[in-house]
Amino acid sequence: MIRFLLQILSQLVLGAIALIVVHFTLTGVTLTFTGFFIALGVFTLSHVILGPFVLSIAQRYAAPLTGGVGLIATLLALWVATWFPGGIQIAGFETWILATLIVWIITTLGGWIIMGLIVDRMLKKRAAGKLVRSVK
Repeated sequence: MIRFLLQILSQLVLGAIALIVVHFTLTGVTLTFTGFFIALGVFTLSHVILGPFVLSIAQRYAAPLTGGVGLIATLLALWVATWFPGGIQIAGFETWILATLIVWIITTLGGWIIMGLIVDRMLKKRAAGKLVRSVK
């Protein structure tokens, strides 16, 4: 349960960073201050829900596509985030492709670093501490 909550928290932080980077680097992306929070919440929730769904579909019907699951889930999460008024707006085919790639790279690499290096080590230390206490 702790791991899941930390994963959601890291997705929020990484999503925030990714949306800010996309907003300032791509001219076709419009994001207001309040829209940032709407887009961040919708994007994170959509990504958490759509990621496993897209993976399941890819594994079932198109196994070679499983490597692109993160990209597809990111694209879909951005698309869902554009449905909400006052949130994020993305204009142009190239902008959609670049925004998807930038957000995917930031959230994927950041997720590997945060979850793989920091959270896993922290949880292993915690488990080891519990084991030591239970042996005493």
